[in-house]
Amino acid sequence: MSSVIAATRFSVLDRSRTREGGTNAQALRDTVRLARELEGLGYHRFWVSEHHGVPGVAGSAPTVLAAAVASATDTIRVGTGGVMLPNHQPLVVAEQFGVLESLFPGRIDMGLGRSVGFTDGVRKALGRGKDDADDFAVQLEELLGWFRGTSSTGVHARPAEGLTVPPFVLAMGEGAAIAARAGLPMVIGDLRSRDRMRRGIDHYRAHFRPSPWAREPYVVISGTVAVAATPQEARRVLIPEAWAMAYSRTQGTFPPLPPAERIQSLAMTEKERGFYEAGLAGHIAGTEEQVAHELETVLKETAAQEVLVTTSTYDREALLDSYRRLATITSG
Repeated sequence: MSSVIAATRFSVLDRSRTREGGTNAQALRDTVRLARELEGLGYHRFWVSEHHGVPGVAGSAPTVLAAAVASATDTIRVGTGGVMLPNHQPLVVAEQFGVLESLFPGRIDMGLGRSVGFTDGVRKALGRGKDDADDFAVQLEELLGWFRGTSSTGVHARPAEGLTVPPFVLAMGEGAAIAARAGLPMVIGDLRSRDRMRRGIDHYRAHFRPSPWAREPYVVISGTVAVAATPQEARRVLIPEAWAMAYSRTQGTFPPLPPAERIQSLAMTEKERGFYEAGLAGHIAGTEEQVAHELETVLKETAAQEVLVTTSTYDREALLDSYRRLATITSG
């Protein structure tokens, strides 16, 4: 194993993707089962996501799901990738993470994003608008203040106040600058846009201000990694999510994942085919040897301290096999 891979932490974000013919309940239970498996394989963190009103994603309440994951595991760090702060009152977010940290001390991470709802209908249901994302830096400062007891309201966030829950900023667009100014660890993706990712990392490191939360920059790069016995099998892992992304771009809704075999037999329009092929490109995928080489390259390019793997697919056994193979690369 290369020294750069050996020095890097590897973690997983699972989006609780629903599968064609399956249920939301199955998707959530699959997430909890996967966390148990990955803990046994030595992964550092396991994070869950926040999506509202999306037919293909069951994970709408990340702090609730994180509690279930933490209850089912013993040592792996558990967190969110992320709680979308513009959707919530910072006090309530602080209280939720305070409860998690009180129940599972030393294991909880607070990954925070600035996205608002996926559609106009979802934003309206949440009582939010697109412009609310512009207030993320202020909301972030307020949230961290609840943990430090610095609110000017005279209110105290219980049980959060006085606790230390590591915060991470999910960097999309403005996120790198916000993470740098706040002095927080940053999660940046995706691996398909290497130049853009490197520019964000360079800006973050150049403008980082030490804070009570982090004395030095900490970079987590995120994206899809698929490992299989052959390059063809690794590509098969990528197919359901690539098709779902293409479908969402052309139909306006994000569907449950269908099996790869059905997608390969579909007739697609030229536009759909273009989005689909683009969705298959740029990921780290292949055999153990190929993936190890690509990981070493991107880690040398970025000097990231951690990789957050975000792979989704229909075949849960193939997904678990990919994570097992990746663990053999990262643990020697």
